[in-house]
Amino acid sequence: MKCPYCGKTKNKVVDSRLSKDKASIRRRRECEACKHRFTTFEKVEEMELMVVKKDGRRELFNRGKIIEGIKKACQKRPIGIEQIEEFVDKLEASLEDRGKKEVPSREIGEMVMAKLREWDEVAYVRFASVYKQFKDIQEFLAELEGILKERVLRGEREG
Repeated sequence: MKCPYCGKTKNKVVDSRLSKDKASIRRRRECEACKHRFTTFEKVEEMELMVVKKDGRRELFNRGKIIEGIKKACQKRPIGIEQIEEFVDKLEASLEDRGKKEVPSREIGEMVMAKLREWDEVAYVRFASVYKQFKDIQEFLAELEGILKERVLRGEREG
């Protein structure tokens, strides 16, 4: 940290405290060259995660948007808001842990669909019908047939 009085970088921290909003640390420093004291603030650098849409547009990651989409798919299904919020917390954390500043919307959609498929087939189909933008009833039926085949395979493995 450069001294604002003499420009030297040799200084020591003489006091550290949480700021009033508890979002940063206030540090009192003393320059070892000129002995002046000055204050600095330290806070966590938050990475703004950008979502790259199908058409190439970029927008800030919006967890509320994801929660709302999942809630619509789960209407009148046995999935609670706490379960949805917990999933979105984990989803957001896993995206941030990647360390990348951008993520394709396709990846987020696929992660949501995988979780919905695990939770509830009806909620999955509702979400997939909007997300995948089925062009006609044939595409929709093909998706349903895939679910039924998986169900049969699971039944054979379990039975």
